[in-house]
Amino acid sequence: MTPARWRSLALGALWVQVAALLGTAAFSLWRSADISRYFNAAEALIAALVMAWWTTLLGRALNAQPTPGTDGVWRALSLTFPWLTSLRGALWALTLFSVLGGAAPEANPVALTALLTLWGAAIVASNATYGSLARLSSEPLAAAPRRKLMDWLNLAAPLSLGMAVMNVVPIPGFGGAPTLSTQLVYGLGGLLDVAATLLALRALRVQPVPGGEESR
Repeated sequence: MTPARWRSLALGALWVQVAALLGTAAFSLWRSADISRYFNAAEALIAALVMAWWTTLLGRALNAQPTPGTDGVWRALSLTFPWLTSLRGALWALTLFSVLGGAAPEANPVALTALLTLWGAAIVASNATYGSLARLSSEPLAAAPRRKLMDWLNLAAPLSLGMAVMNVVPIPGFGGAPTLSTQLVYGLGGLLDVAATLLALRALRVQPVPGGEESR
């Protein structure tokens, strides 16, 4: 396919992901009666906003359109994604402290360690993809920042898949048993995240660069 076709597919998938995150926020408020629903809904809502701004900047970068640091979308992304990372980090830390405090004594410690490690790595990779694009957007054809963004996207995809699996197949003894609707929402959301990430990576790889060659 042509670079333009890959670009359209990537941006289309990312905008669908934005809509899915908004749906996840609404689902989080509807499905639960405890206080955690507000944190989960806030995380999904902020993630949708950040993803919308990220997608807008990616579309410009794939069209070789530089975005100045004074641009409203660039400033919105740069100011918001650290707050999203902080919220996700806080939720991760609360989970860690609760586990260390004996909140899940019957859960397999190896599985809990795997979950917390995977979750933490996914937060770091997600934050890095936002920051990498923010740096690339001012010089969309610059080799070094483009390569860094592709490297982080390449890492983010399997981490997203791992988190999707963890959400669909919970750890026995850790949290309650999920409903089918919860598994469908988070499972499909995770698969969409993986697909959108891989499509964005492919669109960057086939983007025309100075010299007429594709980025590999």
